[in-house]
Amino acid sequence: MKAEIISVGTELILGDTLNTNSHYISRSLTENGIEVLFHTSVLDNKKLLKDVINIALNRVELLIFTGGLGPTNDDMTKEILSETLDLPLILNSEIEKNIEKYFKGTNRDMPKNNIKQAYLPKNSKYLKNEIGTAPGIYIKHQGKIIILLPGPPQEMKTMLDNYVIPLIKQEDIIKTKTINTVGIGESQLEMLLKDIIENETNVNIATYAKMGKVDIRLVTKGKNEKKIDAELYRVLKNIENRISEYIYSYDNLSIEEAVFNSLKEKNMKIAFCESCTGGLITSKFTKISGASQVLDRGIVTYSDNSKIEELNVNKLLIDKYSSVSEEVALAMAKGLLEKTNVDIALSTTGIAGPTGATENKPIGLVYIGIALKEQSFVVKSIFKGDRNTIQNRASTKAFDELRKILK
Repeated sequence: MKAEIISVGTELILGDTLNTNSHYISRSLTENGIEVLFHTSVLDNKKLLKDVINIALNRVELLIFTGGLGPTNDDMTKEILSETLDLPLILNSEIEKNIEKYFKGTNRDMPKNNIKQAYLPKNSKYLKNEIGTAPGIYIKHQGKIIILLPGPPQEMKTMLDNYVIPLIKQEDIIKTKTINTVGIGESQLEMLLKDIIENETNVNIATYAKMGKVDIRLVTKGKNEKKIDAELYRVLKNIENRISEYIYSYDNLSIEEAVFNSLKEKNMKIAFCESCTGGLITSKFTKISGASQVLDRGIVTYSDNSKIEELNVNKLLIDKYSSVSEEVALAMAKGLLEKTNVDIALSTTGIAGPTGATENKPIGLVYIGIALKEQSFVVKSIFKGDRNTIQNRASTKAFDELRKILK
């Protein structure tokens, strides 16, 4: 099913209000197997809105409107849609009572113009607004599904989650599965899966690149749930056979959550000492509930002196190789392992930029040291981007190296 999201409101066009509704709806539809093709924003203008409606009716099967359902004269979404579809508006007494009840609950009389919100296009269903006064509207008309939602984000989100998505799912059984990968770029991933993606007819396969990671989303739909599950499993296994070394989760986990789960399963403790990442690795890890079960400590050893004092790194080593080197990264990790007696110690040192580069050491150079009781090693990487991007990519790489060890 192809969809268009239409946001109605002059305030959106003028930039007075940030359109968070489209983002939320688009993500929710995509997660449920609906292909969103267009985002349209339009002024509170009768002619323009009518034009937008006619264009959308000719190019998608699902139209979702937000905004323009209020009681004022410039709230006209329902009225223009009713006129365009030739569906007369009919007063719904149940909605009228709900609106009156809403105002009584706030110790106010219902303004006369709010009665406008109790009218529905003929043959439509109303979606209860549990927060405000404007009900949503669900219309099936000449093979199209048309949904009108209120503009206030919290009202829209509640209605979308509680009513709209379940109604859409009634049209077809929709199943999705996300494969989380790390350590491989989107273009390389698509090359490895090119024939599967191009030849697959029953399951839609799409890749989504993130910071150092790529998600593969599988979507299929139909009337027979067993058949749908079998199709999804078949494609998932085909993909798994090609790229299993890069897969870290099937449950939409973050890479740090996957590492946490592995450490917890193996009853292992970890510690971090960070230079160029400045505590980002520790920060990401401690966002996980229960992180204290496996994390001993995280320290930022930014200066040379801190590396010497906190990690017992030999000053001569820093003088000879500099603090941004394989040798110092290894010494940092080993020093932390000895100091804490954890199972794994991880260090980072590098040049996040925009300053600090030398002829032999460019911006983006990062060394990740990992020390265990039985082995120690260093991974060298060069990342592109600004300071924030380099730090984030370095943290993702660090967690990926831990993932490989813990497999």
